[in-house]
Amino acid sequence: MALRSTLTAAALAGALSACVAGPPPEIDTPVPALPETFSYLPDGAIAASVDALLPSGDPAFAELSALALADAPTLAEALARIDAARASAARAGAERMPSLGGSASITGQRTNPAQFGGALPQGISFDTERVSYGANLTAGWDPDLFGRLRAQERAALARIDAAGAEAAAVRLALIGEIAASVIDLRTLQAREAALREDLAAAQRLTELSGVRERAGIAPGFDRVRAETQAEASRSRIAALASEEARLVGRLVTLTAQPAASIRQAIAQTGPAPAQPQAPATLPSQLLKNRPDVQAAAARLAASDAELYATAGRRFPQFDLSATLGLLAFSPGDLLDEDTIIGSLAASVFAPLLDFGRIEADIDGAAASKRAAFQAYRGAVFTALGDAEAAYGLVSAADAEWAAARREFASATRAASLAETRNRAGLADFLTVLEARRTADASGERTAAAKGRAERARVLLWRALGGGDVERDAAQATIRSNNQ
Repeated sequence: MALRSTLTAAALAGALSACVAGPPPEIDTPVPALPETFSYLPDGAIAASVDALLPSGDPAFAELSALALADAPTLAEALARIDAARASAARAGAERMPSLGGSASITGQRTNPAQFGGALPQGISFDTERVSYGANLTAGWDPDLFGRLRAQERAALARIDAAGAEAAAVRLALIGEIAASVIDLRTLQAREAALREDLAAAQRLTELSGVRERAGIAPGFDRVRAETQAEASRSRIAALASEEARLVGRLVTLTAQPAASIRQAIAQTGPAPAQPQAPATLPSQLLKNRPDVQAAAARLAASDAELYATAGRRFPQFDLSATLGLLAFSPGDLLDEDTIIGSLAASVFAPLLDFGRIEADIDGAAASKRAAFQAYRGAVFTALGDAEAAYGLVSAADAEWAAARREFASATRAASLAETRNRAGLADFLTVLEARRTADASGERTAAAKGRAERARVLLWRALGGGDVERDAAQATIRSNNQ
């Protein structure tokens, strides 16, 4: 009869608790529709490895990227967040398991006989002072009949996936920034080499005009103009030092290495980087290649599980507990059979009337899920926009570099012809200077255009989420740091 009453009360509590708040809202989270192909995909795109876009043959890039992956603070911070997410998931999983505890106690107690209101009856007496010895083993368990704890564990596991994807995104950005900085430094070196060639040409013109001036066949103004052009080249060479300092400082930040190590790595020379064609990919591949999209998808899954866990608070929560112990008033009696004590209990808690607290929490969790879905959509279209822009940038940078090379070749021929005509008396010195100035400017522009073409490929590598080699290495790094 007592059992029937208990079951009836539990059923009534469950029925009433179901009225506390309605079911969680259904929130549709479809995968965003993407175009079938990229609009700015170059005509010459081929099925090639995305990793070929990196300057892997540059020894400075190889060394600095390895140093950064081993000791970069930003990557170490991201890996620490994975550890924190793993700990949270372990705690959430442990909440579903029974809990066991043990305790031991010694209690001394003194009783005043006057508390009984007078003298005790004849023949009845008790010890006013006594010591008790106890030891207990306790156990408790929430059977999680409605899946609330399981949903919390799913949310915590999804947070691990999000943290891992965020770490991969940090690694992707780190490698990309190092590659871009190394390319900028190499471009700086190429620009300096072009400017030094310009300076040498200007000095030759200065010497020639000086000879002509001393021979009385040219005015001193020609020499002054030639010296001015030489000083302009020197000024532009000096200005490159500030750009170099900025790039070295950037690499110090990225790699956590001193400036001397950065400069030593940059001093290494290697083969000139190739200009590989853009790899052909599909927009749908961004969903699995871009770590920021993967992180957003994992956060969306976590918000979905959290909504389920919040809605689970509408249902009763059961708790099973048991205690097994020993209680004796003398140490020697602890092992007697009569000292064994114990209890077994089952309890249920159900919300009956909370004035909208749970419903408000469900609405808040639903809003968080909608926000997570919109963040996921934003990440997808950010990836699509980055890829489209990067493809277009590669095409534009290649066209600019090709035009710059043609301009440099034409300007060099023009300068050579002007000098020949001047020696033959068919052109004045001003024409030679103008032709030389045009050739000098086009040489530096060609070096800068080549650097922009190389940098555009690094941006495309980042926009596509890196290659298979990069992702495998990122996963291996995450696993090795979290085992």
